[in-house]
Amino acid sequence: MYAGIDIGSLTTKAVLINNEKIIGYKIIKTGSDPKQAGEIVFDKVIAEAGCEKKEVKYIVATGYGRVSLSFADHAVTELTCHARGVRHLDPAIDFIIDIGGQDSKTIKLGKNGNVVDFVMNDRCAAGTGRFLTMMAQALEVDMKKFSEFSISSQKPCPINSTCIVFAESEIISLLASGEAKEDIAAGLIQSIAKRVGNMAKRIGTNQNIAFVGGGAKNLGLRKALEETLKINFIPIKVEPQITGALGAAVLACKQYGG
Repeated sequence: MYAGIDIGSLTTKAVLINNEKIIGYKIIKTGSDPKQAGEIVFDKVIAEAGCEKKEVKYIVATGYGRVSLSFADHAVTELTCHARGVRHLDPAIDFIIDIGGQDSKTIKLGKNGNVVDFVMNDRCAAGTGRFLTMMAQALEVDMKKFSEFSISSQKPCPINSTCIVFAESEIISLLASGEAKEDIAAGLIQSIAKRVGNMAKRIGTNQNIAFVGGGAKNLGLRKALEETLKINFIPIKVEPQITGALGAAVLACKQYGG
């Protein structure tokens, strides 16, 4: 068996594979200790699979906290791991949009699944899972309701601010002026879709696009991105948050672990 562990800013994921098939995965909150989160998620996925640690031949770590995982055999960037993960699921995919907790990425793949170009938004929270979470809190709704609001709106409010602080102030002003929460949520979703869509267009989008990361669970954001890019995302057959960890496990099996 082979394992991939993806330590992100908000969540930590582990995937265990055997004969290139997923036999278990786990997602937990990272918290303030990435190293501990990596250890806990590995213990959990091992327990779920009903095996022992010594049966895992090789472990690859990825994500922001990958260097903290002392028991991993190798560390690989999340760009490479996402590429390997989605190509393992569907060889036709040639473009990835990944919206995680701390950054958003658009990744263009070559014929053999390697990363040929990418754009990453990692210096501003706009267009990330953190931004979505903070905006939902400002509207005093949970993420499920936030997504539903954005789909049901008939008149999205234009949102001019992309900074969390200024966007929150703009939300307060819109609420005070009587705008509906549904319309504000839809405006926020559309502003993120436009920002991430422009990132994708900068490197030239293809038609076979996969949407992964925690942001992919937001149906409103998914719909807004499809409309912005004028495409339909290629559906993937697993939990969208684990593609990085899956790619790490695939690398552990095929490239590093023999």
